[in-house]
Amino acid sequence: KFLVGGSGRMVVSAVGVNSQTGIIFTLLGAGDVEEEKKEKKGKMQDGNMESNQIKVKKQDGAAAMEMQPLKSAEGGESDEKEKKKVSGSKKEKSVLQGKLTKLAVQIGKAGLLMSAITVIILVLFFAIDNFVLQKLPWLPECTPIYVQYFVKFFIIGVTVLVVAVPEGLPLAVTISLAYSVKKMMKDNNLVRHLDACETMGNATAICSDKTGTLTTNRMTAVQFYMGDVHYKEIPDPGALSPKSLDILVNAISINSAYTTKILPPDKEGGLPKQVGNKTECGLLGLVLDLKRDYQPIRNQIPEEKLYKVYTFNSVRKSMSTVTKLSDGSFRMYSKGASEIVLKKCSHILNELGEPRVFRPRDKDEMVKKVIEPMACDGLRTICVGYRDFPGDPEPKWDDENCILSDLTAICVVGIEDPVRPEVPDAIMKCQRAGITVRMVTGDNINTARAIAIKCGIIRPGEDFLCIDGKEFNRRIRNEKGEVEQERIDKVWPKLRVLARSSPTDKHTLVKGIIDSTMVDQRQVVAVTGDGTNDGPALKKADVGFAMGIAGTDVAKEASDIILTDDNFSSIVKAVMWGRNVYDSISKFLQFQLTVNVVAVIVAFTGACITQDSPLKAVQMLWVNLIMDTFASLALATEPPTESLLKRKPYGRNKPLISSTMTKNILGHGVYQLVIIFTLLFAGEQIFDIDSGRNAPLHSPPSEHYTIIFNTFVMMQLFNEINARKIHGERNVFDGIFRNPIFCSIVFGTFLMQIVIVQFGGKPFSCQPLDLEKWMWCVFLGLGELVWGQVIASVPNARLRFLRRAGQLTRKDELPEEDVNEDNEEIDHAERELRRGQILWFRGLNRIQTQIRVVNAFRSSLYEGLEKPDSRSSIHNFMTHPEFRIEDSTPNIPLIDDTDDDSARRRRKYSSQPSSPNKNNNAIDSGINLTIDTSKSAASSSPTSPLHSLETSL
Repeated sequence: KFLVGGSGRMVVSAVGVNSQTGIIFTLLGAGDVEEEKKEKKGKMQDGNMESNQIKVKKQDGAAAMEMQPLKSAEGGESDEKEKKKVSGSKKEKSVLQGKLTKLAVQIGKAGLLMSAITVIILVLFFAIDNFVLQKLPWLPECTPIYVQYFVKFFIIGVTVLVVAVPEGLPLAVTISLAYSVKKMMKDNNLVRHLDACETMGNATAICSDKTGTLTTNRMTAVQFYMGDVHYKEIPDPGALSPKSLDILVNAISINSAYTTKILPPDKEGGLPKQVGNKTECGLLGLVLDLKRDYQPIRNQIPEEKLYKVYTFNSVRKSMSTVTKLSDGSFRMYSKGASEIVLKKCSHILNELGEPRVFRPRDKDEMVKKVIEPMACDGLRTICVGYRDFPGDPEPKWDDENCILSDLTAICVVGIEDPVRPEVPDAIMKCQRAGITVRMVTGDNINTARAIAIKCGIIRPGEDFLCIDGKEFNRRIRNEKGEVEQERIDKVWPKLRVLARSSPTDKHTLVKGIIDSTMVDQRQVVAVTGDGTNDGPALKKADVGFAMGIAGTDVAKEASDIILTDDNFSSIVKAVMWGRNVYDSISKFLQFQLTVNVVAVIVAFTGACITQDSPLKAVQMLWVNLIMDTFASLALATEPPTESLLKRKPYGRNKPLISSTMTKNILGHGVYQLVIIFTLLFAGEQIFDIDSGRNAPLHSPPSEHYTIIFNTFVMMQLFNEINARKIHGERNVFDGIFRNPIFCSIVFGTFLMQIVIVQFGGKPFSCQPLDLEKWMWCVFLGLGELVWGQVIASVPNARLRFLRRAGQLTRKDELPEEDVNEDNEEIDHAERELRRGQILWFRGLNRIQTQIRVVNAFRSSLYEGLEKPDSRSSIHNFMTHPEFRIEDSTPNIPLIDDTDDDSARRRRKYSSQPSSPNKNNNAIDSGINLTIDTSKSAASSSPTSPLHSLETSL
């Protein structure tokens, strides 16, 4: 409606990587992106500018180095780590991925060894038996038969290898993660990176934002002081003076932005929508709670009829609106921070709605009895007042100090951002699951502590720490202002609330917890955030949660999971799904390794004793199909239960195959081997059938070996039910019907087995069995369930000798590039030389850039004067006394740093010269250029461009 014109003056305090946005994008790793863009731009230059291209590339390389995280923001990372980040280092492997990789290698090596031994023994046994013991000659016409025997031995060896190698392991992981991601969408978790699912299952710490995550982000008036009465709840309108109520409703309705509204809910039964300033929405909500409506008043006095508006700013911390009454007089309504507005009040409305004198001691008493208790309850206190002015003479509206005084206080309102009703229960579940929840917020310490108590983050009597950003930085930084890990280690274990924190504080805290080595297990940290400034912390965290509703694009891009409902309880569901992924893989491993152990031992022993495997190649492949494809699909789609949150996180170093799983694998393996070897060597006598041992090369299928194969498959089917529980639970059928996929696969496999046995014939080496033999096979399979109860009764304490597989060590946890770098044999002198070259080019680039800036300014100053000598050379530049170089640490403020004391402290340190052993840091941080203009006549004017340049630099 209005066209505003004018001019202004601006002071540039920081540019590029030194600005707030630059620091954020540096921490997000934007340096290599900028480098790629500049290189592409350089390649598009004309071919005749080849020498310039080389210069540009060198400068771009130095610029890319400058994009590394600053010392003040990163907490003093070493140059080596910074170089790795710029070179595009990969994110370290997820916990489960690392453990599975190690376990798969172990199993593969064991399978290959068993396969090779099997083939060697079969060949040697055949050769010794025929050519040594029986002394048979090698006849040329018998060569094809011998070759067939050797091919048969090779096939048996390959079968052992195929059964031993866990081909279904990647499939199980993929199915479990894909299934979880799909289901997590229904729980308001949009997963951007698959490995974030299982990483979340190992989370040990959650750094959560307050507004919108723990709270509803809906300001609501909950307490009320009016007419000398402090109402702990919003009173009935009949309990208030009608005169006071009318003034209050008018004051709130008129003295607020007309764009702030409360609209009906989108869904029936939902909460009304708050549009505009949240605090004003809370006050408008108070009007509605008092059974009044603000819209008719606004219609009566539209925005264009407002006589004068004093908008809210950080200086006056209040907002005032002047309206002209029908009798020509004026009335000004004012609202703002209670401690500010109350100081300007000389009167207050009593219980009858009449003004009475408001003395200083009355103000002090109100602060102690009303405002402080409200603040301790986590409420934001707003004071609403008014003042009447005569119409003649008209007041001097520009004299704010006079106008905004002598007010009459109407009421004090306590507004809170209510805690989401499901949050306390969700936080209790996290704490019971061994996850420490920390609140990191920009709100003041009293409000943050009160909300933390309501959420259950802190409880009376516990040993916890609640500090603000200023105190946090004082504790973790040394005399030089650098972050020290030892200092962080003294703070983070007890820290529960970090208030008045900047985004850099959040990033520093997350990095400090992750890098800490004071605990056995490396901490796995999850972080929530919604703003652009939260990007570095989200990127640094093991799992970053961005808000889907209130989150910015930068926050979402830096995150791993997006919460589509901005709710903390969705994080708990992500933890549950993450642990379920881990358990699903463990269930599949327990089942598969049992089959592996039994199948390999049966094939190896049978081949060595009978020169043939009791389980034929096609039968083994069918078993492999059962235990790989179908079992992974069945066991990887188990839905999560609340019991997952009743145990501590597995941890990064805990073995993938626990002692309980090892006990189950070996226990069920013993049962199955006893049954199979009994059937192999005594089956013909038990069932009164022909023996299948020592059969000729192309003999038809035997009923004896069919029973062994059928019994083996039945035992695997029932053991698949046992594998549903991996923590020693006895009720293996618990929740089985909640997973229709599992039930379908078990019954489907059973039907397929019937078809294979009865109708498989020679391709599957099967002889049809009668009902009695089928019942015996099923009965022996059912024995697995009974045997599982026996195994569950054996305490793990007696099985400490069992070696646990898939355990990661500290070395395994290192990122790939760290391990590779350790393995590279690079001479230390060569490495130092490379480092020195990088530092030299970086310093050279900065000096050249600053020379060009200075020359540009000086050329404008020397117009009409004698042109100075060229200073494009570094040596010429250093010889002139007008310029000098100071190696000092630049004064680079932290993001959102409003702490005057810490700023003064940094200025103090930045003025000190660098010590000799800190030369690299001085060069790395940049070279400050100071201009001595004592010999320049132009510098005498304080407004000259050169004087301004000196001041800014």
